[in-house]
Amino acid sequence: MSSPIVLSHRQIEPVLTARQAGEGIASSSLDLGLTRAEVSLGAERVVFPDGQWLSWEDLEEIGESDTGCFVVEDNEAVKIQRFSEFLGRAYSLMPTERAPTLLVSGIPMHRIKGTDPQRDTLTKIQAAAPVTGRVLDTCTGLGYTAIEAAKTAEQVVTIELDPTVLKVARLNPWSRALFEHPRIEQVVGDSFDVIQDFEDESFSRIIHDPPMFSLAGELYSGEYYRHLYRVMGRKGRLFHYIGDLSSRSGRNVVKGVARRLQEAGFSRVVRKPGAFGVVAYKGSGSPERWGFGPG
Repeated sequence: MSSPIVLSHRQIEPVLTARQAGEGIASSSLDLGLTRAEVSLGAERVVFPDGQWLSWEDLEEIGESDTGCFVVEDNEAVKIQRFSEFLGRAYSLMPTERAPTLLVSGIPMHRIKGTDPQRDTLTKIQAAAPVTGRVLDTCTGLGYTAIEAAKTAEQVVTIELDPTVLKVARLNPWSRALFEHPRIEQVVGDSFDVIQDFEDESFSRIIHDPPMFSLAGELYSGEYYRHLYRVMGRKGRLFHYIGDLSSRSGRNVVKGVARRLQEAGFSRVVRKPGAFGVVAYKGSGSPERWGFGPG
C-alpha cells in the first residue's frame, strides 16, 4: 500500500510559483519534506505521480494555512486534525522547517522556537546517551523519541495514553517508523498504570517527556518516580523533559522534580538546560539530596 500524500504550505509554495511562471512541471515534496517528486500542472488541477489530483482551489487553501498539514484523500485536501472524546482534546499536525509538531488544543508539543521537533528530539536522546539496551519512552506522541532511540537500542517500549494521537501519527510521514520498526513495541494505556506492570530493573535508559505539569501532574509525582527508579537497571539513567529551566515555571517545577527524584532513590540529578530537562542517575555515586549534582 502506497503512503498517503501529505502537504503543507511549505510544499505548496514551489508549486504555486511554478504555475505563476507558466511551467507544466513542478518539483516539491509529497511527504512533508522527506523526499522530492515531480507533479504535473494543468489548467484546473495538479496531478500527482500516483494519479491523484487536487484543484488549484484546494492547493491555494493549503498554501494559506501556516499551521495545518493536509492529506490527499479522494482527490480532496483533508486537514489532519482529530478530536479525542477520551480526553476532550483536539489534535492536529503543524508544519515546521523539518518534522511537524503535534498541536494539543493549539499548544505545540515540541520546541519550535529556534529549533525544530527533530533537533529537539536529538537533544533529549543525546542527554541520555549512550542510548543502548532496552529503552522506555514514557509518552509516545508522534513517536520521534522512540524512532531515534531505536537506531541504537536493542528494544524500545513506548507508551501512549490516547489512541487518537496514534491516529494522527499514522498520517505523519515522519512517524512512519513508529509503526514499522521491528525494535519498537507500542503500548496503549496510562503510563502511570502501565509502568507498574514492568519488571524490576528491566530498562537501561528511560526518556520521560510528559505533557506539561498542569496536564499530567501524576507523571511528576513521587510515586511515579519510584516506579521509574524500580524499573531502571543498575547504572541506568533517566532523561526527564521539563521545559525552559530558566523560566519562572521551569525553575519552580525543576526544584520539585529534583527533590522527588532523589527521594525516589536516584543518586544524582543533573541539569541539562540545552535539552530543557534533567538527567537522573541510578547507582552512580552517593546521593546528593535536596540539590543538583554537578552538570
